[in-house]
Amino acid sequence: MGAPNLPPSPFTPEKQLRSKVKSDDTCWDSSRDSSQSPSRSQSRSNSARRGSFGSVKEDTTGIAQTFVDTRLTPTSPGTSVDMTAAVDRMPDFCCPCGGFMGWKHIRLRGRKASKSYGDLRRLDFRSSSSDWVWDTSNGRPALREPLTEQEFKHPRVTIEKLPVEVLIQIISYLAVDLPPNGYTPRNVDLVACLLTSRTFHSATLSVLYRNITVPHSIIFSKLLKHINNYPALGTIVRRLDFSHFTSVGLGRTRQMNAEIQNLTSKTLLQCLDLFPDLMECLLQEHLETDINNAVVQKIFGGLPNLRAVDFVGCSSQAFSIDFLEAFKAPADIPVYLPQLKRLSLHECSGLSPAVFATLLPRLVNLTHLDLGRTQITEAALFTLPDTAQLTHLNLSQCLRLSGPQVVKFLTTHPAVTESLVYLNLMTDPSRYRLLEADDVTALLPKLRSSLRSLNLNGARIVPEHVPLLLPLTKHLEELGLSGADLSPSDLNSFFMPVEQPNANDEAGTTSEKKWQPPSLHYLDLSKCPHISLATLFNPNKFILVSPRSMPLEVIELSDKLIAPLRDRTKSGRSNGWVVREIGRRGWYVREPVKTDQTLEAPLDDGSRWWKMGARWWGMRKIPVTVGEVGGIYGHYMFKK
Repeated sequence: MGAPNLPPSPFTPEKQLRSKVKSDDTCWDSSRDSSQSPSRSQSRSNSARRGSFGSVKEDTTGIAQTFVDTRLTPTSPGTSVDMTAAVDRMPDFCCPCGGFMGWKHIRLRGRKASKSYGDLRRLDFRSSSSDWVWDTSNGRPALREPLTEQEFKHPRVTIEKLPVEVLIQIISYLAVDLPPNGYTPRNVDLVACLLTSRTFHSATLSVLYRNITVPHSIIFSKLLKHINNYPALGTIVRRLDFSHFTSVGLGRTRQMNAEIQNLTSKTLLQCLDLFPDLMECLLQEHLETDINNAVVQKIFGGLPNLRAVDFVGCSSQAFSIDFLEAFKAPADIPVYLPQLKRLSLHECSGLSPAVFATLLPRLVNLTHLDLGRTQITEAALFTLPDTAQLTHLNLSQCLRLSGPQVVKFLTTHPAVTESLVYLNLMTDPSRYRLLEADDVTALLPKLRSSLRSLNLNGARIVPEHVPLLLPLTKHLEELGLSGADLSPSDLNSFFMPVEQPNANDEAGTTSEKKWQPPSLHYLDLSKCPHISLATLFNPNKFILVSPRSMPLEVIELSDKLIAPLRDRTKSGRSNGWVVREIGRRGWYVREPVKTDQTLEAPLDDGSRWWKMGARWWGMRKIPVTVGEVGGIYGHYMFKK
């Protein structure tokens, strides 16, 4: 924080601070969007708030598969929410500088910052007057010299004496990763920390600007304006997150957004230039028209510390053409990208196969690769360097791949044979089936015990594969078997030992083998022909919805079964299981059972290191950053 061009200290003279702080250290934050609207009551009304379009985020209610689905609030015909002027109208609060007269005099969105019973000046034990100890007779406040240790009965112990790394970690718990619905305040606690002391101000700046979330173009414009004024703040930024970005809901047309010019390819490139140490860049389909040739070249060739990048849903023709052209100039993008470890091109269906043949050989240290619903070819897939160690791989809905070549890649390529933790090979058999029975037979025995999530939805799985699946259930926590031709007894064998005849016993008694319980928490049984409502509730034939199937807690089912189960749950016949659904997906979820043991230990909320912040089960998009799931990323991960 010692850079000479940092924003002014909160203890600079008041006259100088008012000209600087008026643009506010957190002017990009949504808590400042409408603080200066003509009518504060009107700015706080519901008509001035909007939810992020298609926003999906996880709920923390203690039961799996519980989400918050934010829908767009429709505006009245002919009305428009005028937020353009908010870029120039900044909040009227100040830091505790020479003119600081008490916390109650700081205004945040028209409200007093302090709600204490008395003014803080009454807490001054060294002064019998009602004034601050640094008040001077000429009426101009001035800071008092720090008190010495001898003036205290006990040694001074303050939180500011903690190492700055520890203080930053403490303050980071106050940060709000996900923007709230609409233009409601967020990160108000961080604003309070900015006003506390020099040490807190410096540490809070690191937390506040480390991860920047941009939900709409107005905040982006304010961010760009502020970083231009204080370029040193751009060196703090490590993550630029557009996963919640949308221009829908502001009462504007596409033409109006183009005329406003808040977020364009030019301003986006300018923003990236201001973040030289950026490590994570999260883009998405709502920005695909603003990601041109120059932006792609900047991302892959001009950010030397970039570790993760996501282009989920960018499938337009213009984006695809510019993306390919960016890699045609070898001087602009290095031959190798050793710093890039996590890449998501999920549903970038417009990218030509030539893009993958050019990009994948550069990723020598890749660990996360999401190519779901792309035109990746077998030849391009094998160009992945041997030095890469993939832990997460998504090849779902890739129509240009064949089953035998995918099996060969997964069983022979050094980048995946020893390190895979998450593998998604889902396909829609009504359009294309990736894995036939022989492919499944060749693949299953070669999968390592490091694997925790395996999605075989759409593969031709038959009862002969059950002995090959059984060893996997001992370390897998997620298993997708949608469309599998497995009977209830086949599925029961995952959770209970199968009695086998003892060859040495003529009477045909059984020999007990050491039984290792499964680790499965999630099963996708949608479109399985032998699963019906009668089967689910027949304890003699099916044990998956009984206590004997623990630790299983989530069963994904098709809408044909979810609909009657929903009615059953509403009638109170839940049997310890409830329906959870969002978008096109539905789950039958075991309710937490409270016992003496669970009262002592916290319930398992589903958090796993390989989920990178997600808690619930069955994610279909690979995350490239560690953080809470929300916005359009939650949509692709759990809703589709």
